[in-house]
Amino acid sequence: MQNNLSDYDNGGPLFAPLVVLELAQNTEAETITWLLNRITDKQQNGGAELLVEQVLGGGQEEQKGKPNIFLVGSTWPRLLAGAEEVGLFKEFNDGTMRGFTFSNRESFKDFQGDGDGFLNIAECQYIIKYELDTLRAKSEAHVPGYPKVKLYPGKSVIRRLQSKGILVQYFPLHDKEELKRLSFSWYRNIKLSAQPLDNIRHYFGEGLALYFRFLEFFTFALVPMALIGIPYYLFAWEDYDRYVLFAVFNLMWSTVFLELWKRHSAQLAYGWGTLSRKKAFEEPRPGFHGVLGLNPVTGREEPVYPSTKRQLRIYLVSVPFVLLCLYLSLYVMMIYFDMESWALSIYYEDPNFWTGVLLFIPSIIYAVVIEFMNLLYRYAAEILTNWENHRLESSFQNHLVLKVLVFNFVNCFASLFYIAFVMQDMMLLRHSLATLLITSQILNQVMEAFLPYWLQRRRNKKVHKKVRRILGDKELPLVVQVQLESDMNTYLGTFDDYLEQFLLFGYVSLFSCVYPLAALLVILNNMTEVYSDAFKMCHVYKRPFSEPASDIGVWQLAFETMSAIAVVTNCALIGLSPQVKAYFPEADTQLILTVVAIEHVLLAFKFILAFIIPDVPKHIQIKLAKLEFESLEALKKKKMLEDTEIPKAHK
Repeated sequence: MQNNLSDYDNGGPLFAPLVVLELAQNTEAETITWLLNRITDKQQNGGAELLVEQVLGGGQEEQKGKPNIFLVGSTWPRLLAGAEEVGLFKEFNDGTMRGFTFSNRESFKDFQGDGDGFLNIAECQYIIKYELDTLRAKSEAHVPGYPKVKLYPGKSVIRRLQSKGILVQYFPLHDKEELKRLSFSWYRNIKLSAQPLDNIRHYFGEGLALYFRFLEFFTFALVPMALIGIPYYLFAWEDYDRYVLFAVFNLMWSTVFLELWKRHSAQLAYGWGTLSRKKAFEEPRPGFHGVLGLNPVTGREEPVYPSTKRQLRIYLVSVPFVLLCLYLSLYVMMIYFDMESWALSIYYEDPNFWTGVLLFIPSIIYAVVIEFMNLLYRYAAEILTNWENHRLESSFQNHLVLKVLVFNFVNCFASLFYIAFVMQDMMLLRHSLATLLITSQILNQVMEAFLPYWLQRRRNKKVHKKVRRILGDKELPLVVQVQLESDMNTYLGTFDDYLEQFLLFGYVSLFSCVYPLAALLVILNNMTEVYSDAFKMCHVYKRPFSEPASDIGVWQLAFETMSAIAVVTNCALIGLSPQVKAYFPEADTQLILTVVAIEHVLLAFKFILAFIIPDVPKHIQIKLAKLEFESLEALKKKKMLEDTEIPKAHK
């Protein structure tokens, strides 16, 4: 199976490469032969039954010193069998979404002939990844060629090679023609219309498609806030009393937005076949380590790590570290207030244009420092969470999200809370919010879009120059494409993208009543974010594997928590307004009790509203219930048939 890929470029044997597999350049030949045999061997022999070809740029001499790169593909029957293994849901002839079965394949919509084109490219690559990840050790005591790298029955071969650095990386290959079409419909053709969501999903999978739909949904949801905020900003600049109405609208908006998003994401997930899809059994993370033991669920040997030891690491090291970082964040905040006081004193001594400009400098410096601290903490939190040695990827992600959210919330919003409720300076609050929001957006665009674009363009130019000297104006061969993509940055998932939207949602929902232009600024940011993120996915990062998703996961809870905090914040801001204070001239306690009572009423109303609006639309609930009923009826019939066949067998 190890053919030179130049044959493919010259119209040689048909091989559709889907996934790139890169081994370390010093990998033993014995190891390579063993791994390739396992990948190509029949399933009944414990193999993955996939196709493999090696990437060779020329003669063997040229290949020396270069990484061992292989391409993995599959036949259509194997992919269809894999679709059943991973529990893929596809549209049935009656319009419902059902779990795909190879034996019943003809009953599924759009299945024609041998099934060519029935699965999209993201699904095909996801199936290949699943087959590689579930390739398990049989009787091997160690990895051939590496006596110290032990194996035991049932251990995932790919994960073991990854954790030991033998497997450098594996990633899905871009489809040049399909990528070109997607790029044109997505970001090259700038237009004020919905994103090509189906095309994004077909190429990158449901997880990424959901993020881009959430980004779009959030942006459109901000339009009413912006339309109301602009006249408030223009005509009620100093009249904080009118912001009471804006704060109340803010509370209702955040609740309705999140509930409508849940319904919308459920509708999308049903149409994509991920809503009722069962989650696959989670395997241990590649970096998970411990003494060899027995998994009580699977019965397979795998590393075991005491949960008490992990809890000690979390509570004795991680929690104190997070608290120390929060203390440093608050210390930096106090330095910022000292700088603010210094700038104000200079301005009051000699008010002119330059001292007026100086007033903005402390906020800008503080905004830059916040972004820098967030970035440093993000890396530290990842190292710390990795050290905690979580067995499952989901557990690792939950602990990482919690660490990052707590720090980012305090780091980004602590100064605003201090100004609002300790200093009670609404002018400074508005000034600080505007500066933080604008500066952070500019920095994010530079770091996320312009810098990666510039670096990738430089890297590609060097490669293209070398290739043009050899090939002239001919299209890049597959060999060069593979080498180009293997050098690209790895996309680390939607974590940072959702985090950015979470912080922007916080700026809008917590304090926008004192700065009504916040929603408009976030809309402008997200409009450029769509195009910059689309460009990054197509040309800066390696193509990520498809991730089946039915919702935005833990981020839904994060946004809902922020929405609940917004109720408390906005009620407190209402209580600080001169109009409300006028009703309680000499009774601060009564004012506080009244504000707390209103806050509780609004929180109750918020939770009632969330309860009234169903998470899944009624028509989808009916379809899911119908499928469940049919499944139960089919099981009953099967059991009845088995019961009638047993007496016949005895006769």
